[in-house]
Amino acid sequence: MTRLQQHRLEVPVLLEYIAKTFLVRFLVLLFGIAVIMQALDVLSQSGDVLAPDGAGMASIWRFTMLRFPQMISNVVGFSALLATLITCTTLAQSSEIAVMQAAGLSSFRIIFPMMGVCAVAAVIHFAFNETIVAQSNDEFERWRASGFAVGDVQLPPSKSDAWAIEGNTRVRVQSVTRDGAILDKVTLYNLDSQDKIKEITSANFAAYTNGQWIMFDVTRFWVDQMKVQSMPRAIWDTKIPPARFKALSVDPETVPIGRLASAVSQLRGEGMSVNKLTAWLNHKISGPLGTILMPLLGAMAAFGVQRSGTMFLRVIGGMAFGFSYFIVDNLLLAIGQFGTIPPVLAAWSPLFLFLFLGASVLFYTEA
Repeated sequence: MTRLQQHRLEVPVLLEYIAKTFLVRFLVLLFGIAVIMQALDVLSQSGDVLAPDGAGMASIWRFTMLRFPQMISNVVGFSALLATLITCTTLAQSSEIAVMQAAGLSSFRIIFPMMGVCAVAAVIHFAFNETIVAQSNDEFERWRASGFAVGDVQLPPSKSDAWAIEGNTRVRVQSVTRDGAILDKVTLYNLDSQDKIKEITSANFAAYTNGQWIMFDVTRFWVDQMKVQSMPRAIWDTKIPPARFKALSVDPETVPIGRLASAVSQLRGEGMSVNKLTAWLNHKISGPLGTILMPLLGAMAAFGVQRSGTMFLRVIGGMAFGFSYFIVDNLLLAIGQFGTIPPVLAAWSPLFLFLFLGASVLFYTEA
């Protein structure tokens, strides 16, 4: 066997070795950090969970099962970053990076197996969010709305605090059920020409039947006259369809991407603002994909270390570089929800920005 043939056989083995080393560290960190975060979450909310009569370890266990999927989802990217730093530092300290580079492997080819593992993790992360996390978050929010009730009880809808605008009227609804046909705790704020509240109408609930809205347990208050009127029921003269309330009540963290897309389509068709939901719709895809960047952002801990002798500073720099991605990502997502910048740009720009920055840093470090 010639030396060239031997080299071609050794390269896949090296790449597989890097991938396995990274994968083991990633899984250990993922579940380890998630368990720690879950323990802290249980300690912080155990008082509320155990407050109902008859609550005990069964309630704590239920709380843990409903919250643990969200904890895993929250730490996937962070675990990938730490696994990158640990793997790169270990390989650099044992001179394995130097040996691989001497064998002709570039920096990008060395971190490519880690990025491949992260790509698979990103796909699994997305599927995990769309199935288990969304469902568990929805059940948890409804359980919390019931006051962490004990036993097998019918859970109420979680509070949505949906707002709608119709002319000079502002509508607030605390929860929505039956595809928007039943609204709980409805409040109408009627404004004058100077946008000051002149009348407040509140109802215990409202129901849509026979093409019209009917409010029950109604209280009407006239601000200027300081007059209050109560009535058992009243017809609500509005053209807002139930589908709009259903779309407005959507919590992006408790619904899969398909239902979120339907809500965006419904509100956009009615000419309503969809900045928040559009930002979340795109972030449901771009968020998991950010995991693929972690080996690229943390790779500065591996290259140039032996030459400069500043491994500790490079590890700190890689950690800061990775953390800055999470900060920028969350910041732009928040800004995009209010329409300050286009929601699509807010969701995707951190991914492409740090892809460019990470590749530039790696080029500079290798040079």
